[in-house]
Order: sequence, then structure tokens, then C-alpha cells
Amino acid sequence: MYSRRRFLTAAATAAAGLTLAACRDDARAVPAATPSPTAAASGNEPLNTRSIPSSGEKLPVIGMGTSGSFEVGDSASERDPLREVLKRFFAGGATLIDTAPTYSVAEDVLGALLAEQQLRGKAWIATKLSGVNGRAAGLAQFNDTLRRLQTDKVELLQVHNLGDLKIQLALARELKAQGKVRYVGVTHYLERAQDELADAVQAEKPDFLQINYSVVSRGAEKRVFPLARELGVAVLVNRAFEDGRLFSQVADKPLPAWAAAAGITSWAQAFLKFALSHPAVTTVIPATGKPDRQSDNLKAGVGPDLDEEQRRSLIAAVG
Repeated sequence: MYSRRRFLTAAATAAAGLTLAACRDDARAVPAATPSPTAAASGNEPLNTRSIPSSGEKLPVIGMGTSGSFEVGDSASERDPLREVLKRFFAGGATLIDTAPTYSVAEDVLGALLAEQQLRGKAWIATKLSGVNGRAAGLAQFNDTLRRLQTDKVELLQVHNLGDLKIQLALARELKAQGKVRYVGVTHYLERAQDELADAVQAEKPDFLQINYSVVSRGAEKRVFPLARELGVAVLVNRAFEDGRLFSQVADKPLPAWAAAAGITSWAQAFLKFALSHPAVTTVIPATGKPDRQSDNLKAGVGPDLDEEQRRSLIAAVG
């Protein structure tokens, strides 16, 4: 997996003499001054929101993942950046945080940091039934998830990568009826799983689906997104940066000429806006453990969506 961290190492070696501000591992320009947490989104503009079709509840269009970024130890050097990431996230108006019990310690770290800063009330937590088979195993995992997250309920419970789908989704719906879960969903992260996910959505009609989507991975446009719109299913997008690989593809390229007029000041914002510009998408969930990247990501959640010409321009730029 080509991570942002690996890209930093490679770029720094290849471009000796350039400053870190010009060549970070995600190829984003670092602001001259660190943005204020109270202005984590663009200026004072609130994040755009979109409605969950099954309820009408509105969600901010930028959320956050925890895979990798929250899989850290308990030292101050590892957790202090995450404290600031969360501070900026909520100050910028974001709420949705996606995690899973199989992301090693991510649930523990997230739960501890939310409790420590008394932020649970601001968080809209999405987690998963992941890698288990059978109702008893799923229920045991969910109860352990509540313990790790230091909460008594979560907003969204998803069946991870469609594993043991029928049994785990039935359990998720039981928990929803009990008030321990507000919404249920299904997830995947691979292009080759698009048809399988579409079949599951068509058969089960969950509240949410989660799938990969980016400027270079657009398979969800074929069946998944049209079905979501037809059936009233909210959509979370993962891997909008292709695990960091997109940044290596544009490392030596300027932003499109229209970017500034669209309020875009980084490739990260451009890639997030690309995902958000599809009308089926509810929220994009980029993972980050870096405060300045959190501020940068949030800026993609304000202003207008990209039009079709701008979307084609980004596809051409990356291709």
C-alpha cells in the first residue's frame, strides 16, 4: 500500500534542497501559518451538509476515518497530534468518525480521546461488525466495541466487507430496534466488489453503504451509486486518495487553472471535492493523524460542487 508517509520519504530523497512545505508526503502545500482550529474549514463558512435519505438527518460532507491514523500507542508524541486533529475536526463543524474493531487499537484510542476531551456528544460514530461469524460472535464484538469506545450506543453499525452478511445485518437491525444503533449499513473498499455490494444493497436496502470512490476508481458510478439514489441509501466514500497514491501522480503538476475560483488550494481538496460532486455521495471519510491535513481536508467541505467539466479536467490531470 502506497502511504502518504512513504511518498514523503521518496519525495524528500528525490527533491533534496526543497523545503518540507513544498514537498510533504501528500504533496499538499503547507500554509505559511498553521490554520486556527476555529477556522478549520474555509474561513468561517460552515461545512456543507447532506441528508440521510432514510431519516432526513443532515450530516456534514467531510468526515474522518481512523484506519492507520488512530492505530497508535499511548505516548504523548503519538496522541497529542490526534488530540489536535479531533479539536480541529469538531471546531470545523465535522461530526462523522468511521472506525472498526479490526483496526487494531483505533477504537480504544478514539474512545479514550473523546472521553478525555468530553467530545462524545459531538461525535457521530460509525463502526462495524468485522471479521466475525455467527450472531453470538457479532454480539460479543459489538459489546466490546462499546466498551472500547466508552459509550453505550453508536450512530451507525456496518457489516464490514459484507462478511457473514445475513446474520450480521440481522444482528445490526436487532441492535437498532433496541436503541443501541441508529442506522445500519454495509461496506466494501475494492473495485472488484462493486457488483457484490450492489447486489447486497438491492436485496437488503440498508440505511448506509460505504465504498471506495476516487478520480481513478469510478466503478461505483455503474451500479452502486444509481441504486443508492433509487433506494434512498446514504453513501460514505472511502479511499478518495487511493491510500495516498493519487498524490504521487500529481506531485509535479500545478492545480487546474479553475481551482482557485472553485475555492480549491490543494490537490487533497480537489480529490475530496471530486468524490463529493457525485450526487449520490453523502460524506467522504479521509483518514489523517496530522492536524494541518485535517484543516486542509475540511476546506473541501465548503462551497459549490465541481461541475462536469471540472470533473473531467481532474480525471485528465491524474490520468
